Amino acid sequence: MKEDERHVLTMLVDNEPGVLCRVAGLFAGRGYNIESLCVAETTKPKVSRITVTTKADEPAIEQIMKQLRKLINVVKLRDLTGKHSVQREMALICVRAKPEHRAEILRIVDIFRCKIIDVGQEHYIMEVTGTEEKLEALMNLLKPMGIKKIARSGTLALFREPK
Repeated sequence: MKEDERHVLTMLVDNEPGVLCRVAGLFAGRGYNIESLCVAETTKPKVSRITVTTKADEPAIEQIMKQLRKLINVVKLRDLTGKHSVQREMALICVRAKPEHRAEILRIVDIFRCKIIDVGQEHYIMEVTGTEEKLEALMNLLKPMGIKKIARSGTLALFREPK
């Protein structure tokens, strides 16, 4: 049996109470975990974009997408897995900043094009945007200094427009 693949699904939905609950319930009802979930209003106040990251094999994703399309509040649905999309994630990372590590942390911040958004006597909070791989690489370098807290947005994705 083929291993479950990571899929990024994005959908435009009516911006109404209960829509997110129905979408999440569809995944839970079929025993699939939502690895990340982002929801926000689009340029049209009556429409929201939901981006869901999950792991499933191809037949399961096709079944999930068929069921999502049946939900009355789903206006448009796309699987953005692969090269035809732009995908990014954002994170806020609070790291211990002992005096002997501050210069190294600032070098890492510079290399990864992060932004320090808060400074304390014993911590830095940084903002970083990039691919999931970039965020993982950054966190691996910061772990020895001591990551105190982290908040991640989950994957956001848009279909890449034709050139």
